[in-house]
Amino acid sequence: MGGDLPDYYFRIRENGAAVFRVDTENRQRRIEMEEIAFVNARNGNIKPHGDAVLTEADRAAIADWLAARQAQLAAREVDDILRAIDHLNLTAHWAQTRATDEALEAVTDRLLLAMHDLRSVLVRRKAERLAKG
Repeated sequence: MGGDLPDYYFRIRENGAAVFRVDTENRQRRIEMEEIAFVNARNGNIKPHGDAVLTEADRAAIADWLAARQAQLAAREVDDILRAIDHLNLTAHWAQTRATDEALEAVTDRLLLAMHDLRSVLVRRKAERLAKG
């Protein structure tokens, strides 16, 4: 079983992960997990836990995890935006075909403000990109 487990376990938290060193090479042949660090996925900070001293192997494993996690989060963010586009299209279809007057009254102002805000941001950012070249 020891060969099947990774050397490190990352307990995902809201803005990163707690990092554990996994040990199966002990007398009781139990899985032991020693918390060694906390990594912030947003800014890349790595803080040793308590008195833990991180080895080069620890730091390399954390750096590899961090790069993979940041790529995963970036891909999810783009996927979330693509889903939002789908929802906007579904909302347009709903408003045109099935929405009651009462339902439209409940959502129209909020939708219009959100769409105006989004459009303003997108137009400004597009103009900034075009101005750069």
